[in-house]
Amino acid sequence: MRKLRSFIILMLMISSLAACGTKESSSNLSENKKGISGNLSFYTSQPDEDAQKLVDAFTKKYPDVQVELFRSGTEEVVSKILAENQAGNIQADVLLVADSVTFESLKEQDLLLAYKSEEANEIPESYIDKDHMYTGTKVMATALAVNTKNVTNMPDSWKVLADEKAKAQSIMPSPLYSGAAAYNVGVFTRQGDFGWDFYEQLKKNEMVVTKGNGAVLKDVAAGDKSYGMVVDFIVARAKAEGSPVELIYPKEGVPVITEPVGIIKDNKNEATSKAFVDFVLSEEGQQLASEIGYTPIRNNVKAPEGLKSIDEMKVLETDIKDLYKTREEDKKQFSEIFGE
Repeated sequence: MRKLRSFIILMLMISSLAACGTKESSSNLSENKKGISGNLSFYTSQPDEDAQKLVDAFTKKYPDVQVELFRSGTEEVVSKILAENQAGNIQADVLLVADSVTFESLKEQDLLLAYKSEEANEIPESYIDKDHMYTGTKVMATALAVNTKNVTNMPDSWKVLADEKAKAQSIMPSPLYSGAAAYNVGVFTRQGDFGWDFYEQLKKNEMVVTKGNGAVLKDVAAGDKSYGMVVDFIVARAKAEGSPVELIYPKEGVPVITEPVGIIKDNKNEATSKAFVDFVLSEEGQQLASEIGYTPIRNNVKAPEGLKSIDEMKVLETDIKDLYKTREEDKKQFSEIFGE
């Protein structure tokens, strides 16, 4: 009887410990998921299909979250946020648009929430705002798209756009709509080999200006134009799908944007907003970006086939704060040249 009593006591102790372990695990799981539910308003300039894939992957991981998506060009997305702020009610919770200059503007207006994601530990420090208001999510270079049916000798320089062979045969996105294009104007005009003279030459050579990068690629792929100034990932994607286009990284170098993500200050769902940022920057989120066709910004995720990594590019750079301060002036001068 004594042995039986001891055995029963031992079993009760084991059961108790197991229950405690289960309770602790459940508690931790509950803590991890705490607040990751409800509605999340996501504003972005990503292509519709890519933005939806990101949203779908996030809601698969967090099924209690309903994401409301607003998508347009960077300039229109930001205009919407500023109009909502003027009305006293910003609808966006998380913002992911083209470039850091745009985020500097929002940061200056005190519209962003500081958040240091642990996932950012795997991202180069130069692509993270020092105050943790925004973090780059991918590497996107503006390069040349060339129609291989119209052009047999591939160029290696931006100067081809001002050459007689490209007269009325080139197209680029408008900086009044595209954040990447606005960034490009700021960068190119601050390079000694380019400056505003470069844009004057493009105008003289009958460069066409269209609304966004997608429209540029469409015209080049169709052969309506032979050369395009456009973000690299959509060219590589079109080439992989069989379009007669070639992606060229000019020898002078390329402007690079990082399509940062940030959280709007005083939003209604802070915990879920932070979870969304974590997901975008995580290895899982970055692998998704690579599968879609972007060059990831995270150190341990490879670039997709057809695109260069940041280490393989010659990057044209300039001071971000200077670009922010002069962006409106740059767009005005561009408009004066091209009559936009």
